[in-house]
Amino acid sequence: MKFRTIVDIPKANFEIPPCEEMLFVGSCFADNIGQRFEQEQFRVTVNPFGVMYNPISIFHTIEKLPVNTMFSVAILTLGTNHIYRLKETNEVVDNCAKRPQSLFREEEMSVDECAEYLLKSINLLRDKNPDVKVILTVSPIRYAKYGFHGSQLSKATLLLAISQVISQSTHSENIIYFPAYEIINDELRDYRFYKEDMLHPSDQAVEYIYQRFSETFFGKETFRFLKEWKPIKEALGHRPFHPDSEEHRLFVKKTWQMIHELALKYPTLPIVTKNKDFET
Repeated sequence: MKFRTIVDIPKANFEIPPCEEMLFVGSCFADNIGQRFEQEQFRVTVNPFGVMYNPISIFHTIEKLPVNTMFSVAILTLGTNHIYRLKETNEVVDNCAKRPQSLFREEEMSVDECAEYLLKSINLLRDKNPDVKVILTVSPIRYAKYGFHGSQLSKATLLLAISQVISQSTHSENIIYFPAYEIINDELRDYRFYKEDMLHPSDQAVEYIYQRFSETFFGKETFRFLKEWKPIKEALGHRPFHPDSEEHRLFVKKTWQMIHELALKYPTLPIVTKNKDFET
């Protein structure tokens, strides 16, 4: 007997190597997943200009990236097709900055409009790196303020736009959809996988999605690195009872020796490159 449906996710046609340079842009779900990758020593940039929910705002973030910024992998997480225009200028704002709601006009982007701005974002990323791998996903976070039917319509619009982008792109081999939305709604469809607001995925659900993501995009080299990094990560998270003791000093010395040895294998290890005083 089967008591849940497992979302079938085929292995991706590319792999994400250890310490890869990655960009995460999108809803707060992008923040959650991006932080998980940061913990595992990938070189990540997560929502550098704040959380972005719709395709136009995601495009604005990529448009504002420094000219010399280049990523090997970009994960764009769409939250909604709703946008807000400042009535005075008619511009789409990424953040209302706590200004009165009366100053803005809410609109819904069509499937074609969402697809258009997704393609613009992908093309900007490709201008910086023609070989960039783009992973598109839809945030499983529900928007109660639209009503649950309205929230589903918004997600459906985004899903259709992603399908359109992949089918029409001349570089579709480097663009892939990851079903985070379906994992929550079809595989983990139980309120125990939500936070107390019953809208956001729980930490356990985010961790499960990360595991499914790793199964899809990681190869043997990355899993080997993660196995070597795990005891170091656990050691760095250790909170000593006696931080001034000789025992703890030796523990710290041993930990940094482990990092040194790992850095010899992986020179772009972020914990090393961010510590200017550390010599490999």
